[in-house]
Amino acid sequence: MLDRFIRYLEAERRYSPLTVRNYRRDIERFFGWLGFDAEHDDPKRIATEDIREWMIYRTEHDKVSANSMNREISSLRALFHWLQSKGLVERNVVKPVTSLRTAHRLPAFVPESRMTAVVEHCEEESVTPDFVRERDALIILLFYTCGLRLAELVAANRTDFAADYSSLRVRGKGDKERIVPVLEFVREKISAYTETIERQNICNSSGKALFLTQQGGRISRSTVYRIVQRELTQAGVQGKKSPHVLRHTFATHLMNGGADMREIQELLGHASLQATQVYTHNSIARLQEIYAKAHPRAKGGKG
Repeated sequence: MLDRFIRYLEAERRYSPLTVRNYRRDIERFFGWLGFDAEHDDPKRIATEDIREWMIYRTEHDKVSANSMNREISSLRALFHWLQSKGLVERNVVKPVTSLRTAHRLPAFVPESRMTAVVEHCEEESVTPDFVRERDALIILLFYTCGLRLAELVAANRTDFAADYSSLRVRGKGDKERIVPVLEFVREKISAYTETIERQNICNSSGKALFLTQQGGRISRSTVYRIVQRELTQAGVQGKKSPHVLRHTFATHLMNGGADMREIQELLGHASLQATQVYTHNSIARLQEIYAKAHPRAKGGKG
């Protein structure tokens, strides 16, 4: 039963390997705690109270956060929705379960002044073309100027660009495609990078991946993550340093610059506007800061 559900996520929902792995892990952990055999036991014997007891056990005994617990419950909710659609259970026993309240946290992002220095460093031309340096700089620039997810950047191919590098076709969550524009100065970096690949004969003959290792294979997620951490650390960026922080930075800077929220939603590949609305909080925080500095009453004036 579990294997069938996993195949459904892979073949029909077209979820990424990482997402599928997380679903399997969440469900197997719950089944193990419940003593449920996915191949021989009847899922009809699982009740809503089992789900609630599992939540209590995980949050009190294992000390998992509300966000992590909600993700695990989401995995179980998806499983029972699928079981119900296949007639294997009469109802989704997870449906009545309410998600835990989570602390509202604004997404971390790099301030514009600091990001300007990062971009300028990435734009610097080396005396002699260096593959690793050009690759790492382009990774930072694409995260920041295109708002890509880590998995999207790793999966990008050189053939995904328009002929003049003016746009990039991105395969997002659920295998949904979107087109994002590429800024002119980034196009120049892409052109220089691809020329270096060809000149130094780095790419495997049959390869089409955009970001490569020095051996010519597709770069890994962990390598990209380390590159971002190193580059942002060297640039003096404080706080969390990750590909997702650069994606948040992209969205926040667009919002602060006056971009329409629905346009940002489309560029980020968000399925709903609700996921994009979190960036309005950062924009409001910036407006409050400007207001506090500029308004005479806010500065303690008599008005």
